[in-house]
Amino acid sequence: MGEVIPFQGIVYNTSKIKGDEVVAPPYDIITSELKDLLYKKSQYNIVRIDSGEEFASDNEKENKYVRAAKYLNQWLKNRVLIRSQRPCFYAYEMEYAAEDGHKRLSGFLGLVRLVELGNGVYPHEETHSKPKVDRLNLMSACNANTSPIFSLYHSPEGRASAVVEETVRSIPYMEATDPYGAVHRLWSIEGEEDIRIIQEDLTDRAIIIADGHHRYETALEYRRMMGGNSVAAKSYNYVLMFLANISSDGITILPAHRIVKHPLRDVLTSLDPFFKIIPVPMGEEIVRAMRGNIQTFGFYHRGDTRQYLLRYKGDALGSVHPSLKDLDVVILHELVLKKILPVSEVVYEMDAAVAKEKVDSGSYDAVFFLNPTKVTDVEKAALSSVRMPPKSTYFYPKVMTGFVINDFNK
Repeated sequence: MGEVIPFQGIVYNTSKIKGDEVVAPPYDIITSELKDLLYKKSQYNIVRIDSGEEFASDNEKENKYVRAAKYLNQWLKNRVLIRSQRPCFYAYEMEYAAEDGHKRLSGFLGLVRLVELGNGVYPHEETHSKPKVDRLNLMSACNANTSPIFSLYHSPEGRASAVVEETVRSIPYMEATDPYGAVHRLWSIEGEEDIRIIQEDLTDRAIIIADGHHRYETALEYRRMMGGNSVAAKSYNYVLMFLANISSDGITILPAHRIVKHPLRDVLTSLDPFFKIIPVPMGEEIVRAMRGNIQTFGFYHRGDTRQYLLRYKGDALGSVHPSLKDLDVVILHELVLKKILPVSEVVYEMDAAVAKEKVDSGSYDAVFFLNPTKVTDVEKAALSSVRMPPKSTYFYPKVMTGFVINDFNK
């Protein structure tokens, strides 16, 4: 099972900067417009390191990865970034608005010993190769984890959670509001007894990757490049994670609706053998009509005067792993998008209204609306060593980049 240790993280020097100016969302959700905004916020915004701009003149000696390493080293030299004086964990809290009201999720940042996936650390989604190449180039240039992986553990006793909750009652070291309105806060946990409790509570706990599969797989590859785990003290044998107790009621998963391109002819006829098709008037909010109904999808295709609920009749995925075959996102991908419809392109959108607008604009042909995946289903799939399709989950809010960096030079 996973080994979790404190570390001397690199943090921003709050006597010189404000959190709102320098932190950023994870690289994979930063649009070009948001990147421009983050660049303008501060010359020290972490986006310059974690997801820098590319230029036509870039080459092997001058590119975004080389610039990232230069920024990191220069900011440390100028004490814009500073290293914590002693090994510690870092309490991290997110306070945000959700459909079901005001919520708060707290956990801690620490280093988790790298193990092969399925041997104490468990994935739940499939990944693509392109993001891993980018992350490996960045890690190699900076010799650091610049962005934490969001992971979950299951502790009914909640001893580590109790330490975190006690810590977050004090004034935070740094605070920032993300572009979506969530407030993020950071504290250090330095007491020997607190550190001991956290480590004991995480002993023999399975760790489930919620968000950051590419970063974990990249860290494994980087360790292999550096000679494997033969030197136990080397910090590249560990990876930076934010860890939250799966028992927390502050965890929110949003659905990622599927917008597709496909021939529109006879779609409903093709779906009819597998789904009960229920017309829904255009004036009714389709996501609201789906809510609370398992194995039920919303469907809308361009040019139709109605939208539809699709209720799965069951028993069409006998070859799929038992832990997956009843999950909405798996039914949609394995049955609908792979077998029933000749889909040529799929994109993902969390906002149902935006998804429908993209169809109405003619950019895409149809949209399938999903209910959010349950966190218990994530745990079940992960511990069964099977993976859901890409973008089966969208954990919200995202853990921000820039609050703590783990470098391998200490």
